[in-house]
Amino acid sequence: MTIDLNCDMGELDDAAHEAALMEQITSANIACGGHAGDEATMERTVRLALDRGVRIGAHPGYPDRANFGRLEMPMSPAEIAHAVRRQIERLEAVARRLGGVIVHVKPHGALYNVAVRNAEVARAIGDGVAQWNAAVPLFGLAGSPMLAVWRAMGLTALGEGFADRRYEADGTLRPRKFPDALITDPLEAAAQALRLKRGGSVQTICVHGDTPGAVAILKACREALTS
Repeated sequence: MTIDLNCDMGELDDAAHEAALMEQITSANIACGGHAGDEATMERTVRLALDRGVRIGAHPGYPDRANFGRLEMPMSPAEIAHAVRRQIERLEAVARRLGGVIVHVKPHGALYNVAVRNAEVARAIGDGVAQWNAAVPLFGLAGSPMLAVWRAMGLTALGEGFADRRYEADGTLRPRKFPDALITDPLEAAAQALRLKRGGSVQTICVHGDTPGAVAILKACREALTS
């Protein structure tokens, strides 16, 4: 495969489903106790990644398990930076114990989407990552200002595209409150993955693990990107 294919992992109770997802990807963004995940799910997911040679990434979000981190929270930049760092450190402790290394960070849900348009929040995320390890890349929405914020901080930022989400005209993701926000047809998602790859600004492509039919979508995307 000539482009990274990632999935948000460690968020579901269905271990068999997550194992099937892991078979199709090259990078796993593992929930680390903010919006989802605990020591048991982190260990299970890290083991799956290590067994399959999948790169391990941290997936910190707003500490709001009740809403799965998909609602913006009133947090100061210092609070966001602290939450991001602490969540990464929780996953790092598990990964190290099992012989793994965290090689990227991708914010989750509302924290990601707010950072797309709010430079202060993007800087806070960058601060949290830099306090932990400034050499590790961050995944962020391709073409968005968040990438420029992180790069201005001296961090490495990789442009991310989404095969299973529809976009607005301004390049942001269509909010999940709209019924057509998700792409659930594997062929349509695969076609979008190819368009994103050919656009030149995307280094990694995501399919969400909780999208209906996610395994079939990932398989179609992988086949399209590999062929």
